[in-house]
Amino acid sequence: MAKSLKVNFERLQADVETLARIGRHENYSLYRMAFSEGDQAAREWLQKRIQEAGLDLYVDGAANIHARFNWDGQRPSIMTGSHIDTVPGAGHLDGALGVLVGLECLRRFKELGLSLRHAVEAIAFTDEEGRFGGMLGSQAICGQLTPEAIYNARDLDGMSLSQVMTAQGLNPTDILRARRKPESVLAFLELHIEQGPVLEREGVSIGVVEGIVGLFKWEATLKGTANHAGTTPMDMRQDAFQGLAEFAGEIPRILEENGSARSVATIGRVEIFPGAANVVPGSVKFSLDVRDTEGVILRDLADAFRRALSAIARRRGLMFEFEVLSEIEPVKCDPGLMEAIFDAARNLGVEPLQMPSGAAHDTQIMATLTRAGMIFVPSQGGRSHSPAEWTPWEDIEIGANVALNTLYQLAH
Repeated sequence: MAKSLKVNFERLQADVETLARIGRHENYSLYRMAFSEGDQAAREWLQKRIQEAGLDLYVDGAANIHARFNWDGQRPSIMTGSHIDTVPGAGHLDGALGVLVGLECLRRFKELGLSLRHAVEAIAFTDEEGRFGGMLGSQAICGQLTPEAIYNARDLDGMSLSQVMTAQGLNPTDILRARRKPESVLAFLELHIEQGPVLEREGVSIGVVEGIVGLFKWEATLKGTANHAGTTPMDMRQDAFQGLAEFAGEIPRILEENGSARSVATIGRVEIFPGAANVVPGSVKFSLDVRDTEGVILRDLADAFRRALSAIARRRGLMFEFEVLSEIEPVKCDPGLMEAIFDAARNLGVEPLQMPSGAAHDTQIMATLTRAGMIFVPSQGGRSHSPAEWTPWEDIEIGANVALNTLYQLAH
């Protein structure tokens, strides 16, 4: 058995704790949405850490931050990383852990003076969490963006991506210059918290991701008639919220009949109009997020949800319309990378669990450019996108060492 490399865990811990304080509000939650004040401060801190480590720093046109080791601009690279932007009210490990582990791996390669055949890059992708749609940085690298998509990207407050980038001295059209040729990236590896309860339940420290779910996200509206809550008989109402309530009750049946054991569907946001206690709801706008690991099942589910909403609307005298906010195809992780992760973990005395990812990640996009793989570490209580988000330090150390040795296998 080859001797395994080890990260400087004390330094990694300090980085995790320092970054966790940037963008933190009084309620202990993080607010580092893409291009926000908190995100900007985190970016400046990360760039300083890369320079202090003596690594090459590069910021591409999409504002992705790269740390580079063994870089000569000619050889292809092994890339690792994740994101440091957050959802509003976030915890401190989602994305950030993968970026900091990547940085620590490059520092160890440099300190140990290892001779590597390939360059290694650690990257912090821009706007993974979706202020302007999600996966912006990885989509830019993979050449999936167009001038029209960049121009039309807006956040929930109506601010355009172009406005926000220009205000920070960035040129939004440079996003298109971030595109990489497939031959320039040999492999991509992302370490991430699981954001679910499986690893903790199984008592396993490492997950090897076999595939990442695809999803479709709709913004749907049911329109009825707003009317007096006291004078309108129940059988004469066109109550938009009652239509939504009936639809919500149909979700388990639709998943059972048209989905798989891995299918999930969520109504995560609801707005009722006009929104008064004494008025029958005239319209209701809501989100629908549906995920599965198989594209054909996702398409069946989309048809089934559309039919169910149309039938409910027809029966209740409502109008139904919807807009597709995003569609992401599921992807399979590269078998060779999965094997490399298994080998690295077993050499450290850890038996990993092969599992799917129920959350979307930049790896999903990077898999369209190069072979890609993911390492999961447990999420305590399955909590994420919350200040309760936590992974035990001993699992973080194991995960970081698995990432370090996997990257070494790939790069040397």
